[in-house]
Amino acid sequence: MIRKHSATLHGHRTSFSLEDAFWTELKAIANARGTSLAALISEIDDGREAGSNLSSALRLYVLKWLKDRN
Repeated sequence: MIRKHSATLHGHRTSFSLEDAFWTELKAIANARGTSLAALISEIDDGREAGSNLSSALRLYVLKWLKDRN
């Protein structure tokens, strides 16, 4: 199921949609890195290409994280 989530990034509220599996993995990644979920989302947001979608950037980050672990 796709759910809407909200976060405050650099003082601005934003929302994004993610499937439950991606949301679960994002939380696990933040935990594994010893950082907050908000900090991880902010880092991913800062690193995404201009004009790209935050939801897509989050999914791609999770995919890359999982592939790099194998």
